[in-house]
Formats: sequence, C-alpha cells, structure tokens
Amino acid sequence: MSAVPDHVEPDGRVPGGGPEDGQPGSIIRGAASGPTVLRMGLGGELRRRREAAGVTRERAGEAIRASPAKISRLELGRVGFKERDVADLLTLYGVGEQDERAEFLALARRANAPGWWHRYADLLPTWFETYIGLEQAASLIRTYELQFVPGLLQTHEYARAVTRLGHTDPTEVERRVELRMRRQEILTAANAPTLWAVIDEAALRRTLGGPELSRAQLTHLIEMNELPNVSLQIAPLRSGGHAAAGGPFAILRFAEPDLPDIVYLEQLTSALYLDKRTDVDHYAAVMDRLGAQVDPPDRTADIIAQVRAEL
Repeated sequence: MSAVPDHVEPDGRVPGGGPEDGQPGSIIRGAASGPTVLRMGLGGELRRRREAAGVTRERAGEAIRASPAKISRLELGRVGFKERDVADLLTLYGVGEQDERAEFLALARRANAPGWWHRYADLLPTWFETYIGLEQAASLIRTYELQFVPGLLQTHEYARAVTRLGHTDPTEVERRVELRMRRQEILTAANAPTLWAVIDEAALRRTLGGPELSRAQLTHLIEMNELPNVSLQIAPLRSGGHAAAGGPFAILRFAEPDLPDIVYLEQLTSALYLDKRTDVDHYAAVMDRLGAQVDPPDRTADIIAQVRAEL
C-alpha cells in the first residue's frame, strides 16, 4: 500500500499554525485527542520553533541524522517521534528551559501511544489508519457519499455486505466489520462529533444482500438522523448534476484551534489528505452549495421512507 501523500505549502509549512510563542501541547490538551492529533500538534509546534530559530529542514535533518523529507513528515504528524530526536531538535532550536523541554518530551510519549485501532493494524494500510485517528478526534465531520452509506452509519449486516465486495476470508471480514462498528461509537460517546452527511440517492437504492437487508439499513438511517449531532441530507436522482459531481469526500474539523481542517479523498490503494487553506476552502464551498441544492434535513426521513417502500 502507498503511504499518505504529504500535502504542504510551497515553503514546507503546515497551514493553520498558531502563535509562535504557544506552549507545547496548549493546542492539543483536549480529552478526546488521540495519538494522531497529538502528533500533528507536536509536529506543528516543532515546526514553529524551527522557523522561529531560523533553522532549515536540511539543518534539522542533520541534527537527528535524517533527511529533510523526514523532518517534513515529523512536522506534519505523519510519523512517530523518538524522544531523543525531539530533545536534539529542541536543543538546536534554542529551547533550553527544563520544564518546557519536559512538556515536549511528555507530549512525544503520549503521541507515540497506540490508539485502540492498533489491534487491527494488520488489516489497515497506513493511509487509512491515519484517517481513523483523525476521525476519532474530529469535532465536525462533513461527508458526501455516492456509492455506499457512510461507514459511520452502516448497520452490522450492511457493513458485512460491503466488506465482502473486496474481501473473502470470513475471519478477516468479521474483524473489518468489528472495526467499523467500533468506529461508530464516537457518534454516541461523550463529546460526540457533529456528523453532517449528504448521501446520494443511488447509494440508498443500491441493494446489497437483498431487499430485507437494504430496508433495515434505511430504517437505521432514519433512526440515526434523529440523533442531535447527526444531520442527513439526500441528493435525489431527479436533481441531475450538483456541486459535488467530482466524487465522494470528507472534511474533518478539530476542536483544537491551531489544527487545520483536513479534506480526505479516498482512492483504491491510497488516499489524499489536503490541508492547504485554498483546497479546504474549495471543498467546504462545494459542501455548502451541495447542502443548499438538495432537500433539507427535515425532508430526509420522508425521502428514505419512500425509497424503502419501493424496495
């Protein structure tokens, strides 16, 4: 599997950075922050300290016996941190105060702790493991789905039917379904994120495993739409083209103010993670237009019920 493509500004910066004098961890102290977001926060803070010290990525790489590309991945939060490397970089950047250094190192230890999804690491390519970490820490998830019901809203049987399209080993299928069900727990947990999903009507009408399974999935969507943090809209077939004609995508936002929004574009064997401000703004505008073009959320239950009755 290919690794997550790094998406950075022309000068190598991660967009959305905070104050140069921010304390390490001050942007990522939320209880919901998992290791993926902690790595992003720590990497962003190290990047700000490097820039404030006038140190190039080449020089930083030399200090920890690594390439400039490795420094870029560290600053993007794409890889784990060795405490020795963090200590060496802090010295290079002129961070000498012991309490401050200790806070950085403690954060590095927390960022290296495996998430609950680590037990499924043998099933997950790196690019999707990253997405799960981001999803678990998001405060707002906006998504458009064209072919299937979004993973966070699938029933157990529907998830199994979808998984069987690409996998045949029964044990692996069940573990993948188990992982998907575990991901869904965020929607009913304390501090649950807001999920705003626009689903193409074609996904509702695509039967998987027979009409009974599909009707049960549609009933589940109606029930999930009643949650206060879930808002569903249906893009009807009768409306023809719409703003999201380019394909499915997700936009994730985090409670930590210095972390940038991220657009997730999944492909067959990899994924793109876009955090450049212009890219994020473009997709956010598309999502806004899409939401305005299709039927409002208070029509969703009736639309789904109509489709269910026709199966």
